[in-house]
Formats: sequence, C-alpha cells, structure tokens
Amino acid sequence: MSLSDAPVRRPTTAVRVLAVDEQGARERPDQLVTEEPLEIRVHGPRQEPVPLVVTMRTPGNDFELAAGFCRTEGIVAGPDDIDTIAYCLGGDGEQLYNVVTVKLRAPNPSPARRQYLANSSCGICGKAALDDVEQRCAPVGTGPLVSAGVISSLPGVLASSQRLFGTTGGLHAAARFASDGALRVAREDVGRHNALDKLVGEALLARALPLTDDVLLVSGRLSFELVQKAAVAGITVLCAVSAPSSLAIAAAERFNQTVVGFVRGDRFNVYAHPERVDAG
Repeated sequence: MSLSDAPVRRPTTAVRVLAVDEQGARERPDQLVTEEPLEIRVHGPRQEPVPLVVTMRTPGNDFELAAGFCRTEGIVAGPDDIDTIAYCLGGDGEQLYNVVTVKLRAPNPSPARRQYLANSSCGICGKAALDDVEQRCAPVGTGPLVSAGVISSLPGVLASSQRLFGTTGGLHAAARFASDGALRVAREDVGRHNALDKLVGEALLARALPLTDDVLLVSGRLSFELVQKAAVAGITVLCAVSAPSSLAIAAAERFNQTVVGFVRGDRFNVYAHPERVDAG
C-alpha cells in the first residue's frame, strides 16, 4: 500500500501582524494555521477516478485523512479494500498535493450516491441520517470502564501534544487514549471532522480498528458527525472539552456510546451511557 506522504505544503503560514496592547502598536511576525482544499478521488480497477469530496483541511497526514474519510463514509470496510493512496499528477507530471486518489481493490459501487453522502456529512440531520449510519454501523462493543480521574486528565495531555495549536491557536484536535489515560495518537486540523478522520485513518492503515477499548477526546464541541464517525471506528467512550449537540446524544444512545462533555478541570457531564464512567 502506498502510505508514505510525499512532501506537502506547510501546516502553518508565516504572516506579519500589527499587534496592539497596552504598550501601543508594533509589527511582529506571526503564524497562521494553513487552510487549503483537499479533493479526495476514488476508483476501482478499470475505473476512472471519481471526485468524492472536497474538504478544507490543514496539510499533513493527507493519506490518513483520505483513508479515514473513506472508512467513516462507508467506502471501505478495512485496509485490505485499499490498493494505493497517492497524490495526483498534473498534466505536465507535477504532483498535485491538494488532490489525493484512493485506488480500491474492487470496483467502486454507485459513485454518484457515495459522493452525495460524503458531501452531506457536515450538515445531515434527522432520522434519515441516523438510519443511514445504522445501515453500515452496528452498536459499539462493551468498551472499557474509565475513572473520573482519567477523564479529567485527558485535556491536559492533549494540550501538551498539540504542537500546531501552540504555534497558531487555530486548530482542532482529536486524540485516542488507553483506558488508563495513556495517549496513543493525536491529530490536528482546521476542521474538527478532519482531525477525527485523520485519527481513524491512522488506525485503519495500522490495522488497529475497531477502537473498542480506546477513549476519544476532541478539543471542541461534539456534533452528530463526530459521533457517527466514532461509531464506525468502534469507539465506545467519547469525551469533549465543550458541549455535545442534541442529535449527537441521540446518535450515541442509539449506538451504545458513552458521551462526556465539558471536561474541564475536575468537572465533566456524562450525557449518555454513564455505566462506563467510574465516578466513585
């Protein structure tokens, strides 16, 4: 499988800003998080590549993002479904680092419908969305019992690993932990859903799915789209430093997932399936 990311554009962009504070105004250098489009294309043997989605992302771990998106949107069921992942070549042979093609080992079925589902993933809502996820995702497994102390420790561990956030202050993060709080993998991106897809893609390519025994932490709010992606990856315990949405909780109840929100200091709220949280 072609997995090694070729050189990509930098995840941060240097700028100069006019900084204003109580001492006055001065020009100084600063770093912004890079936001660029990534088009993911998919094809099987003897098929032409079909655009699947265009997502605004932070460059880096692009192949993980493509693999994770294909898994969480039901394009692939496992790593053996993927033949290669590669950046596309332009007309004169130059690498197009904003276009990634996923070649499948079997023909890509119903590409037009797949494109519709992928493009809807950021805005779908209601019963039809839940039913669609249920068709390709069973309720998650039993999962671990996680102590309140471990849950409270997760944001600090994640913050210490967010290299790009420390530089730019403008990134989301998703991380998976062991049930004892040990960090396994963390990924950052300008898009919340992209950070999680990168995390799932890393696990997919490492043949680590399903992530039944892992604990997920996201740096912002927990939306329906994040819950559905976590469910496809088999994640049982989902934590967030901010609030979940009502539809996120409805989905978590349906897929047997524990949802913990507002993890700040030694406080948090458990919104769904509290039996996995040892609060004693």
